[in-house]
Order: sequence, then C-alpha cells, then structure tokens
Amino acid sequence: MEELKKRILQDGTIIDNRILKVDNFLNQQIDPSLVMKMGQEFARRFSDCTIDRIVTIESSGIAIALAAAVAMGNIPIVFARKKKSLLMQDAVYTASIYSYTKEETYTASLSKSYLHAGERVLIIDDFLASGAAAIGLTELVSQAGAVPVGIGIVIEKSFQPGRGRLEALGYRVESLARIAAFRDNKPVFKE
Repeated sequence: MEELKKRILQDGTIIDNRILKVDNFLNQQIDPSLVMKMGQEFARRFSDCTIDRIVTIESSGIAIALAAAVAMGNIPIVFARKKKSLLMQDAVYTASIYSYTKEETYTASLSKSYLHAGERVLIIDDFLASGAAAIGLTELVSQAGAVPVGIGIVIEKSFQPGRGRLEALGYRVESLARIAAFRDNKPVFKE
C-alpha cells in the first residue's frame, strides 16, 4: 500500500535499526483517513473469503480491525486483552504471547461468549515480526473451534521469522507494507 509506505518514510522513526515507531499515526495517535484506507485494502485483499468475525489484540489492532469490519459490511470484531480485567468474570480462552517491543510475555485472553465454533475469522494486527502475537491469536480462535481464514498485517518486518512461521502453519498472510531491512535507521521496503 503506497500511501502507508510514504507515511512510514515521512513519519516513522527507527530505533537502533531494530524497532519501527509509528505511534504518531498508527499506535497512539491515529490518522483516521489512512486507517480507513487500510481497512478498505484488507477488505479488497480478503474479498475471496467468507468472514464472520475479526479478531485482534488490544490496543493498536482495534482501529484497523474496525476499519476493516466497516469496509467488509460491518462484521463483528472481538479483541483479546493483554491483561485480565475485573470485568472479565466469565470463561475465557487464553494464550501466552511474547511481546518483541516490550520484551515480556503476557497472557492474552478473550471471552468465550464472543467467539463461537464454526465461525470463519480474520485476524488483524498492526505489526508482524516474530509472529508470536498472530500465533497466539490463532490459538485463541482455534480454542473456540473457529477457523482462522487469514491474517492481515499492517506492517511486516520481513527480515524476521513471523511470516515464515505463520505460513508453515498453513495460514494466509496479507501485509500492507513489507520491510526487507532497516539500513542507517531507514526502512527498505520489500516489493
């Protein structure tokens, strides 16, 4: 997605040739116009799939999942929580996920009342690096007896093993921007 690549070049910051910071338009401050276009692009890329629900993880995936859900005809969205809340009194599915940027493991949880057996689920997330978050989300979906039909990623670090891990498990991965490398604290996009 060319507009996203331009925005990454214009406003993204790379830290230590390792981490891409895009919190000024995607992760903390959100550019609604760009996010809506991302949702439309995910709808286009997954138009060959029947999708009953979108699953994401708090908090950065929520806006993108909402944009995709609207573009796909207002399908339901459910997000996994990274920390257990007092509001989550009912039964939950859980998965252990390692966060690359936070360098810690957390337990993601999703209420069993929001995900059902037989549903066809699109997983959406903001970044793909090691694949840990996406794999954790597929585990939550599978625990419910639902079927992950694909994984939509906004920004993929193609030089890390995430895509390979997901594809080896049989998952379809669609990324809006793929970064082949960081050189001199600048992204090099994979075509």
